[in-house]
Parts: sequence; C-alpha cells; structure tokens
Amino acid sequence: MFELLKEQPKDKILALVQTFREDKRPGKIDLGVGVYKDAEGRTPIMRAVKKAEQLWWNAEETKAYVGLAGDPAFSDAMIDLVLGDAVPRDNVAAVATPGGTGAVRQAFELIQMANPNARVFVSDPTWPNHLSILKHLGMEVVLYRYFDSESGSVDFNGMLEDLGGMRPGDVALLHGCCHNPTGANLTMPEWDAVIALLNDKGAVPMIDIAYQGFGEGLEADAAGTRAVVKGCPEVLIAASCSKNFGIYRERTGILMAVHHDAARKALTQANLAHLNRQNYSFPPDHGARLVTLVLGDATLRADWEAELEAVRQGMLDLRTQLASELQRLSGSDRFGFVAQHRGMFSRLGLSPEKVEELRRDHAIYMIGDSRINIAGLNAQTVPILAKAIVEVGA
Repeated sequence: MFELLKEQPKDKILALVQTFREDKRPGKIDLGVGVYKDAEGRTPIMRAVKKAEQLWWNAEETKAYVGLAGDPAFSDAMIDLVLGDAVPRDNVAAVATPGGTGAVRQAFELIQMANPNARVFVSDPTWPNHLSILKHLGMEVVLYRYFDSESGSVDFNGMLEDLGGMRPGDVALLHGCCHNPTGANLTMPEWDAVIALLNDKGAVPMIDIAYQGFGEGLEADAAGTRAVVKGCPEVLIAASCSKNFGIYRERTGILMAVHHDAARKALTQANLAHLNRQNYSFPPDHGARLVTLVLGDATLRADWEAELEAVRQGMLDLRTQLASELQRLSGSDRFGFVAQHRGMFSRLGLSPEKVEELRRDHAIYMIGDSRINIAGLNAQTVPILAKAIVEVGA
C-alpha cells in the first residue's frame, strides 16, 4: 500500500530552516522562520507565563480530560481578549484547538460541512499553510489582490474589485492584524468598506488573528476584528496564543463562531465539538490553562501586557532603524514602507535571484518572496542586512 504514496511538496520555510542549520559560516542571519526572537536570538518564556506555570504546578491535581471544547474559562478569557464587548458572549460558539493552525483547519472543515460549494477568497499573498490546508481539503480557492510590491502597501482597490466576485455563501479569509507575509494592514475605513461589501455579497468573513499585540497594541490590533463582528451577521475567527504568549510548543489556539442570531449558537457549538472529536478528541489543556491564569489574574496580566508591549516596541525600533539605514546607504526612500508595516513580517520586494544572492554571498536567509522576520534582527545585525541589500543592488 505505502508504495502508492506520492511525494508531497516540501514546506519552503522548514526547508530554509534546515539549510540555515547546515550553514557553517559565522555571523549568519536567520530572517526566515516566523518565531519571535529577542536581541540575543532566544525565544524566551514570558515572565507571567513562567509564574503561571509555577502556580499551576502546585494547583493541578489531575490530568483527566477537560472536555471536547476545552476549558470554558479559556474560551471566556480569549473571547474577551479578542472581541471585548463587540458582541454578547451568548452569541459566540468556541472550541480550544491545537494552536492557531488547528483553529484554521477546523474553520475550513466547518465551512465545508455547512456549504460544500463555498469558495474561499484568500489574499495574494498569504500564509502558505492557508493554501496548503485548503488544497488538502479539496476546497476551491480564489485569490484576491492585496499587496502592491512597488509601494509596499495594500492594493485596496484591487482587493475590493476581486472580492466583488464573491457569491452568497462564499468565505473571505482576512488577516486580523500584522498581515503575514507582508506586514501591510487595512485601515479602519478600509475595514468598514470590506464589511459593507461582504454584507452586500452575502459572503462570510473568516479572520485569522495570530499576532494580536504585536502591531499597534492589544486593543488596536483587535479593532478590525471587532468591527467585522459588529457589522456582519456571521463570522469565523481563528486565534493563536503562540506569539503573544510565547507558548509555541504548547499548541494553544481557539476557534470562535459568532452569530448575531444567538439561537444558532447551540447548533454551531455542537458541530465544533463534533469536529474536535473527529480530529483529535480533546484539545491540549496546559497552554490554555496558562493563558487563562495570566488573563484572569490582575498582577500576572499587567506583567504580561508590559512584556508584550516591550516586544512590540522593540520590533518597531528595529523597523525604524532598518528603514533609516537603507535610506542612508542607498540615498533612496524605496524601503520606507518597512517602518510603516506592523508585526513580525515585511515583504521587501526583492527578486528571488537577489534573495538567493543574499544567502549565497552574505549568509542572510529569508523566504524566497523576500519576506523577512523583523524579530530575527537586532541593533547590530540591522546595518549588516542593510549593507548587503544595497550591495546586491536590490
């Protein structure tokens, strides 16, 4: 039987990670993998998370299953964090998932169950795993324009024109903040225009929000998602705790389904629990428990928010430094958009050939489409990157 299996496409990001590890050159720079790193190149455990682990180690008395949907307290805490008071709690069905990726996968499967003919409109570009999962599930994908490489900004007119092709029951996949891979985000007036278009077309928004707190701040980063929840009758939201709580390996995420008609919540909740049962039965609890403890304790939450804000500000400082250094060395403001982007990523607009030249001649690793992880830099490596970019003639 196994001889009938076919070779699967390699994940380009994971392949780049392996190539980086095998590179023996000193001073190599990894800007590829999408994991936050501090100035020393570490992905630290956040202070509040560490304290919550110590508290839970003393308090935990059983490793029994929690429930198909996960701990209700985790859902309550995350719904409050992401949605605030945008919608009554009784209007939100939710399940804990193995990371944000698990939430995305469950959302796509729920869409498929509800409307097998639904097309999913996806930004061009997007996180590659969006497309990989949709392909695996056999769902129809329609790309919509999103990023203008020349200006480094959102191609909003192109986006609206392409989303204008949606039909009732189609789904528009949107990034809640800190767009991956471009770092270019919608303004609030643009969010309002998208909401109006979705309602006019009878389409359903699905929001992937994986970087809340990394862009403009916790509340500001949730503003677009909250506007969609207020303005659209049905919304799916996949949220991740990997980045803003730094608990990547704990695989902690949540899928929310919002209805303005609260009577539909019970049916949706039952279907979400059914999907969990089919895929992995009970979701992991340890990371979810830590998030619940942090968000539910005033002291821990204040410390978490302070550390998260320091992380956010550090990335903004690196963006400003890189844009300024590129302008100084090149005499051009071509890369000024880097300072305007938000989150861990920016897409520099370099050709694949220039990206390869940076790897080959300067030991600087980035994704082939020139997406860089800003958090892979520090104050000492920013000038090295800027000099190399200018030297390859980018």
